[in-house]
Amino acid sequence: MPPLTFGSIHTYPLSSRKSKVSVRDFAKPPAANASLRKFLDSLPDILAAQDLRHLLIAMHRARKKRAAILWGIGGHVIKVGLGPVLIDLMRRGFVSGIAMNGAALIHDFEIALSGNTSEDVEAGLGKGQFGMASETGQYINEFSKLAARLHIGYGEAAGQFLTSGILNVKYADSSVLVAAYKQRIPVTIHLAIGTDIPHMHPAADGPCLGAATFLDFRLFCALVKQMHPGGIYLNWGSAVLLPEVFLKAVSVARNLGVPLEPITTANFDFIQHYRPLQNVVKRPTVSERGGRKSESRGYAITGHHELVMPLVAAALAAGWPRSRRQGKQ
Repeated sequence: MPPLTFGSIHTYPLSSRKSKVSVRDFAKPPAANASLRKFLDSLPDILAAQDLRHLLIAMHRARKKRAAILWGIGGHVIKVGLGPVLIDLMRRGFVSGIAMNGAALIHDFEIALSGNTSEDVEAGLGKGQFGMASETGQYINEFSKLAARLHIGYGEAAGQFLTSGILNVKYADSSVLVAAYKQRIPVTIHLAIGTDIPHMHPAADGPCLGAATFLDFRLFCALVKQMHPGGIYLNWGSAVLLPEVFLKAVSVARNLGVPLEPITTANFDFIQHYRPLQNVVKRPTVSERGGRKSESRGYAITGHHELVMPLVAAALAAGWPRSRRQGKQ
C-alpha cells in the first residue's frame, strides 16, 4: 500500500484560528525593586496564575458582601509556620470560619504551649514513645471533656481552655485557636478516632470525643449554609478527612433547601489528590444543575503551602487584583 500524499489537505490562515494563548496574557519581566502589586500584575494571565486572579477576585467580593469565607486546614499548615499568616487574614476579614483535622489541632496546641511541634516519628516509634507527650495527650483530651460538659464544640472548647488561664500558654500569639476564639471566629475540629496521637492516651474518652466532633460537624454544616450565595471554601493540605466532611456538609445544606449557588472552592496542595479534586473542586461546583449552567467555580492550585499561602495573603492584603482585572473573568 503506498503512503498517503498530503497535497490535497485543506488548511486555513493562522489568523482565523481561535487560540488559547495570546501575547496580551504573557508575563512581564518584573522591574528591580518592584512593588508587590506590580510584581503580581506582571504574572501571566494563563493557567494557575489566571485561576489565582479569579479566586482572589471572588474572595474580595465575598468579603465585601459578607458571604462566608471558610478555610479547611490540615496539620501541615500549622507546622510549616503559617499560623501567623492565617491570624492576620482573620483580622483583615478574610476568614469566617476554620475547619481543622486532628493534626492541625495537635500542632496548634503544642505551638501555643511550648513553641515547638512536629516530633521525629521514626525516632520514637521503635520504643513505643511516638505520640506519648503527656501534655498533648492530657490537655487535648480535656478539651473534648470540657466540650461535653458545656455542650459546645471541640474547637470552641479548645479556644476557651487555652484562654482560661489554667495553662501558662507562652506562645498564645502564634496560636490559630487562641486568635480565632478571641475574635469569635468559629473553629470546628473533625476527627477520625484512632488517627491522632491523643487517642492513644489514658485520658482519651471516646464518647466525649465523638460528641465534641459531631457537634462541630453540625456547626460546620451551618457555616457551609452561609456560603450561599457567593461564599468561598479553601482546602489547604487535607487529603481525605476535610474534603469528605465538606462534601457531606454541602449535601446537608442543599437537602435543607439552600442551593449554595454560586460558590467558589479551591484546593491548595503540593500534590493534587483524588478526594480534594472531587469533593472540593469538582462535585460541589458542577457545571450543570437543573438544566442550567452553574456560576460556581472550583480551582486546583498546586504548590508548597509555605510559599503559596504567604503569596495569597500578601495579594489579599494588597487588594490585588485591581478592579480592572475583574472584567476578565
